[in-house]
Amino acid sequence: MHDELIAQAQAWLTEDPDPDTRTELARLIDAKDETELAARFSGTLQFGTAGLRGELGAGPMRMNRSVVIRAAAGLAAYLKKQGVPEGEGEAGLVVIGYDARHKSHDFAQDTAAVMTGAGLRAAVLPRPLPTPVLAFAIRHLGAVAGVEVTASHNPPRDNGYKVYLGDGSQIVPPADIDIAAEIAAVPSLSTVPRPTEGWDTLDDSVLDAYLARTDAVLSEGSPRTARTVYTAMHGVGKDVLLAAFARAGFPAPVLVAEQADPDPDFPTVAFPNPEEPGAMDLSFATARALSGEAAPDLIIANDPDADRCAVAVQDGNDATGWRMLRGDEVGALLAAHLVRRGATGTFAESIVSSSLLGRIAEKAGLPHVETLTGFKWIARAEGLRYGYEEALGYCVDPDGVRDKDGITAALLITELASQLKEEGRTLLDLLDDLAVEHGLHATDQLSVRVEDLSLIAAAMRRLREQPPTELAGLPITRTDDLTQGTAGLPPTDGLRYTLDGARVIVRPSGTEPKLKCYLEVVIPVGSHEDLPAARAKATALLESIKRDLSTAAGI
Repeated sequence: MHDELIAQAQAWLTEDPDPDTRTELARLIDAKDETELAARFSGTLQFGTAGLRGELGAGPMRMNRSVVIRAAAGLAAYLKKQGVPEGEGEAGLVVIGYDARHKSHDFAQDTAAVMTGAGLRAAVLPRPLPTPVLAFAIRHLGAVAGVEVTASHNPPRDNGYKVYLGDGSQIVPPADIDIAAEIAAVPSLSTVPRPTEGWDTLDDSVLDAYLARTDAVLSEGSPRTARTVYTAMHGVGKDVLLAAFARAGFPAPVLVAEQADPDPDFPTVAFPNPEEPGAMDLSFATARALSGEAAPDLIIANDPDADRCAVAVQDGNDATGWRMLRGDEVGALLAAHLVRRGATGTFAESIVSSSLLGRIAEKAGLPHVETLTGFKWIARAEGLRYGYEEALGYCVDPDGVRDKDGITAALLITELASQLKEEGRTLLDLLDDLAVEHGLHATDQLSVRVEDLSLIAAAMRRLREQPPTELAGLPITRTDDLTQGTAGLPPTDGLRYTLDGARVIVRPSGTEPKLKCYLEVVIPVGSHEDLPAARAKATALLESIKRDLSTAAGI
C-alpha cells in the first residue's frame, strides 16, 4: 500500500500546475508521510449538487488547481453534450465569479482558460464580488452556465466551486451526476487545452446593472430612516452593500471596522458564519458604542460571499441587549412585509424552515411550497415570488437573482425596519403580532460538528434502526424517511418526525462536517399578554426535545 500511495502521489505531482501544492506534495513524498498522503489520495473530492467544496491542499481529496481544471473540463464537456454551441462567434458563454479566499482568483482563471480551450466563451467578473452578482450576471448576459469560486461561510482552509446553469439557478440532479461522470472521464491534465488568453474580464457594467436591479426590491417612496451597523465578516460584501444602501437613500451603515475588508484568514472569527457563537461579538460591541441619534436600529451581517444575511436587534431596555434573529424570524418578517405590500406569487421554503411561512401565505391566499434544503430547489418553485431557508438565505427578487441574495435581503429588512420605526414600532413588535395571529412558531437547532464523518452515518443509522417513539414526552405520530422521497420531494438523506405541536428533521449537512437537527414547536397564543408564558413553554419544550434527540442519536 505504501508503494502504491507514493506512486499515486508522484503521478499527481508530475502534472500539478501549482508551485505551492507541488512543494507541499513533494515534501510529503520525501517524508514518506503515509497518513497525510492517504488522506489526500484515498479517493476524489466528490462533485455533488453543491459542486465542490473542501480543504485546500495537494491531491484529489483537496481543493487545488488540478481538481478545478478537471472540474472545468468536465463542465465544458457536459455543456457541449447538451448542445451548447462552440466556435467563433457562436460559442456559448460561461461567466465566472470568485470571492477573496485563498486561490479563488487562480481557480477562476483556470476555469476561464479551460472553457476557452474547449471552444466556449468565458468571461470573468472584474474582481472578488458577492455570489449574487454572479447569479445575476448569468441571466443578464445570456450565459449558458456560471461558476462561482467560493466556500461561502466555511473555515479559512476551505474553498469551493459552485455551478449554475443558464436559468441562473444552481445545478440539481441529474446534471450533477452527468457533470461528475465527465470529470471522471478526463484522463489527464495534459489532455485539457488551457490557452493563456482569449477570455474576457468584465468591467463594472454588470455590477452596475445588478445595483440598478436592487432598487426594484423596495417600494417607491417608502421610509428609508433605519440606521444600521454592518459587518462583511471579512468577506466581499462591503462595497456592494454600501453602494446599494446609498442608491436606496438609507443612512450609511456604520462598519464593523475589524471585519470590513476581505481577509482570507478571517482573523477575528473561529468560523466566518454569523450563526456561529462569537461571530457577531464585534458587531454587538460596535452597536453598543453608538448612542443618541447615531444609535442603530438593527445590525446587518453578510457571510463572506454575501449571499446570506443575518439581522440582530436590540432586545431589552438598554443599549447593551442585542440578539441575533433566527433565520426563521427574518424569513417570516420579510414574508409579512411582502404580503403587506401586495406581493403575489409563490412563497417557497425548505422543509427544515418554519411552518409559519405556510400560515402567512395561506392567510394571504398565496401559493406555498416546501422543497428540499438549498436554493437550488427553492429557486425552481413554480411562480416563485419569495423564498427563504432558515440558514439565513433569502430570495426577495427571483426575477433578478434566482438564488439567495444577502444584499437585497438587507435592503428589504431595512425598509421594513424603517417603516416600523415611522410607526413607533420595531421588528420584535411585528414578530409578536405574527405570533398572536398564527401561533408562536419557535425554532431551534441541534448541530454537531465532527472530525470523523462516520459518526454522522452512525447517528443516522441508529435513528433508523432504533427510532424514538416520543420526544419531550410528546408522542411521535409520524416518521418520514426522506431517503424514500415524500410528498413530491426527491429522495434525500434525512428523517422527519411529526409530533403533536412539534416537528423535528435530522439530516447530514451538505456543505460541512455536521449533523443538523431542526426543531420547531408551535404554541397557540390568545393575546399579547399570553406571549411570555408561551415563550417560556416553547423554550422548555425545545430544550427537552434536544436532550432526548441527542440521546436517541447517540451524539
